[in-house]
Amino acid sequence: MDNNNVALITKMVLEAVEKQKASGDTGYLVPIGVSARHIHLTQEHVEALFGPGYQLTKKKELMGGQFASNELVTIVGLKLRAIENVRILGPVRSKSQVEVSATDSIRLGVKAPIRESGNTAGSAAIAVVGPKGAIYLDEGCIIAKRHIHMSPKDAMAAGVHDGDIVSVKADNERGTVFNHVQIRVDDSFTLEMHIDTDEANAAKIATGDTVRIIK
Repeated sequence: MDNNNVALITKMVLEAVEKQKASGDTGYLVPIGVSARHIHLTQEHVEALFGPGYQLTKKKELMGGQFASNELVTIVGLKLRAIENVRILGPVRSKSQVEVSATDSIRLGVKAPIRESGNTAGSAAIAVVGPKGAIYLDEGCIIAKRHIHMSPKDAMAAGVHDGDIVSVKADNERGTVFNHVQIRVDDSFTLEMHIDTDEANAAKIATGDTVRIIK
């Protein structure tokens, strides 16, 4: 094979690699899970809303030992704007927290900050109404920061670590790139990227669709 042919083949290979990169066919593939508004409660707050001794009942198993409960509540903003039928996720936590989308935040009339789950210090106030009572949280309403759940095996394969911040591409007609995506690694996690309904609608993606980590 002469030098001209070698150069031509090399050029073709490099062009194919670049084309593959541009099409989004490189990077670790991750399924999407769209997270609707929901709430986490302490046992004290569960009883305040549903009655003394009440225990959450399981509707559907989720990853990491969590579950979607059968119980629903109403959340109310400071201007008495309400959203009904907000599902509680169990098991109970040490601190109550409401997770909404930016659209929900506007609808409620609250200024919910974008936060990692559990980081509620200085976040928006919200009221929660159940069938047996109501509670008021001075802080606790947030917009969840988008993130990817991974097992240690997935993290190793993807070349990432717990706490890393990556970019992710949805290679569809919208061609959306999500920046500032946090990696969370735990043995109990199943591979899935969690985004809220606003993000999913904007990118025209749904639960079960896939995206790629492009770092």
